[in-house]
Amino acid sequence: MTQTTAKPVPAPSDPAKRVRLILWILIGVIVAAGLVWYAVVSTNKPAPAAPQPAASAQLVREDSHRLTSPAVEKAQLVEFLDFECESCRAAHPLVEELKKEYGDRITFVNRYFPLPGHLNSGTAALAVEASARQGKYQQMTAKLFETQTQWGGKQDSQAAVFRSYAQELGLDMARYDAAVADEKTKERIRKDVADGTALGVKGTPTFFLNGKKLVLNTEAEFRQLLTDAAK
Repeated sequence: MTQTTAKPVPAPSDPAKRVRLILWILIGVIVAAGLVWYAVVSTNKPAPAAPQPAASAQLVREDSHRLTSPAVEKAQLVEFLDFECESCRAAHPLVEELKKEYGDRITFVNRYFPLPGHLNSGTAALAVEASARQGKYQQMTAKLFETQTQWGGKQDSQAAVFRSYAQELGLDMARYDAAVADEKTKERIRKDVADGTALGVKGTPTFFLNGKKLVLNTEAEFRQLLTDAAK
C-alpha cells in the first residue's frame, strides 16, 4: 500500500488548531486500495460483482443515501467512505458540521466503499444498510464511528457487536437480521464499490463536488469550495 502526503500546514498555535491539523493529516494520508473487496463479508460469501465500466458508472444513484434535502439544490457533495477507516472517522465530525452549514443548499450523499485491508468494513456496511431499511442510516453510521476504536482492526467478525448496536437503536431485530442476510443488501454495497472503482476511487474518504474528485489539503480549502459551489 502507498501513501500520499498532504502539503505542509503551518503549526497551530492552540489545541483546537492542533486537532484540525491532525484531522487533515489523516485525510491527506489516504491508504491506496489496489483491489476493492467486492465480496462483502457474510456467512456465505457471494460471488464478486464484475467491475463496472467507467462509461456506465454513476456518481449518485436513485437509491443513494442523501443526508440533506435542500429546497433548492446548488451542488452535490458525494463521499465514498469505509466505516473502519480512521481517516473517515476523523473527518466525520467536520462533515457533520458542514452539513449543518451548507445542508440547505448542498445535497450531501454517502456511498459505501469498504477497503480490503479492513476485515470488518464490509460487515459494518451491511449493518448500516440493514439499519437504513428502518430509517436509522445516520444513527448507525454515527454509532460505528463513535465506537470504531473498540471494534476496528479486529481479525474476527464483529457482526455480533454491530447487532448489539442495532438493538441499542431500537430496531426490529427480526427485520435487521433478514436485511443483513438479504442478497439485495450485499448487492447494494457491491454496486457502490463498483461505481467508486470505475470513478477512480482508491481510498477513503474520497469526496466529489459536482462530479469533480477533490484533492483536499486544509479545512479552509474545503469550506471555500463548498461556499463557492453553494452560491
